[in-house]
Amino acid sequence: MLAMRTLVVDHPLIAHKLTALRDSASDTATFRSLTAELVALLAYEATREMRVQPVSVTTPVGVANGVKLARPVPLIVPVLRAGIGMLEGMTQLLPMADVGFVGMVRDEESLVASTYADRLPIDLTGREAFVLDPMLATGGTLATVIAMLTGRGAAAVTAICLLAAPEGIRHVEETFPGDGPPSVRVVTASVDERLNDKGYIVPGLGDAGDRLFGKI
Repeated sequence: MLAMRTLVVDHPLIAHKLTALRDSASDTATFRSLTAELVALLAYEATREMRVQPVSVTTPVGVANGVKLARPVPLIVPVLRAGIGMLEGMTQLLPMADVGFVGMVRDEESLVASTYADRLPIDLTGREAFVLDPMLATGGTLATVIAMLTGRGAAAVTAICLLAAPEGIRHVEETFPGDGPPSVRVVTASVDERLNDKGYIVPGLGDAGDRLFGKI
């Protein structure tokens, strides 16, 4: 497996929207719309390495050589529940993609995540997968989901996270140190300072699921 790579997308629009997203004064509607906008911007970079194949099309004045996305179609995997809030921004760029779901719940004392839902294709041979999870905190959830996808044959897995903590990135890097395909990447808007003793990213933006959908 190739060594895990991390891309922090440095762009004025992303920095501007992320600042508003962090603001505790942003209400639920604002938080949702900002999340969709941020994901669309991050997805633009996250899809840069997607496979394409050459095609030619007839324009009103001639023939133009171009490309189209190669098959099989990619798979988008939001991690429940907060990842659902990122789905709209991702499908704007990849409307043809399939969508699978993984449900993970974290024990608030041990900080260990367990799987409660798995709605993924059994065979992902040769397919590219994009995991949507707002926060890469301890890294346990993301490492588990990536392992599920690569174990089913995914050719490449890219995680799109609004924020990441150094501890989470380090955990994923240690889990996927790399010595051949498939490739594993994390694309994020920021790597923050650290985790606190409750496993939350500092300064972070709070609980993304609660800010997207309300406390339950």
